[in-house]
Amino acid sequence: MSAQPAFSNNQAAAQAAASGAAGTTAPSARSGGSLILWRIASVVLFCLAWEVAGRIPINVAFPPFSDVVAAFGRMVADGSLPSAFLITLQPLVIGLVVATVIGIVMGVGMGLRDELEWAGVPVFVVMQAAPMAALIPLITYVYGIGLTAKVLAVVILALPVIALNGYKAVRNVSPSLRAMCRSFLGNRRQEIFKIVLPDASPMIFAGLRLGISAGFVGVVLAELLITPTGIGDLITYHRSIADYAEMYAVIATIILFSAVTVGLLERVEIALFRPEKKEHSA
Repeated sequence: MSAQPAFSNNQAAAQAAASGAAGTTAPSARSGGSLILWRIASVVLFCLAWEVAGRIPINVAFPPFSDVVAAFGRMVADGSLPSAFLITLQPLVIGLVVATVIGIVMGVGMGLRDELEWAGVPVFVVMQAAPMAALIPLITYVYGIGLTAKVLAVVILALPVIALNGYKAVRNVSPSLRAMCRSFLGNRRQEIFKIVLPDASPMIFAGLRLGISAGFVGVVLAELLITPTGIGDLITYHRSIADYAEMYAVIATIILFSAVTVGLLERVEIALFRPEKKEHSA
């Protein structure tokens, strides 16, 4: 007879836990939905303000948003915009791969060895602080106007961000974790691959995301300053013939493309390294 009340108490506890979980997920779902609505509203408001400013107009070189959208459709239809993106992506992808490999290796190395830190960190700090775009004409003088110069322009802008984030990530690894590895007689290789790199991976990936954002800046600067090709060619050409709607369409497209790319990488970062934030945003 005493088993029946115990069963009822367990059932009541389970129902209370389920109602509590539902109560916590419902507000988070509502907050996530309202956040999406606010983002959509801000984009719509921005587009309306752009349209009004273009209709006034505030400047003859500032077209309405509707004209920019129409110009975007024309350039997609005639194939000029997709072909320009394919040309631009070539130095961008090569430069980002080179910057990622060198940056992660150098960042981890500087975080693990004092000699590399003394030799490398000041160089990367100067590269990050200095106006590296001013070096693009020098790169053109040394390497010409070909693919190599554009790849280097991407590398010199993306590399410092990736390397310094990797260095800081390794330096911020918990000393207690490393001490625990040594206490269990782990060797240096096991400490690096089982403790240091897994713990530093979130910050390294964040640096990679920031480096890709800097890489977009580098490739556009290269195509504007070295030789007009790809996206830079479209911007230069339409500016020279005063087709401002087409020029703004190209600029808005590359900005949107870079923002979407960085946003997707942020989603990947959250899914891989910060699942608690993913659950909170859901």
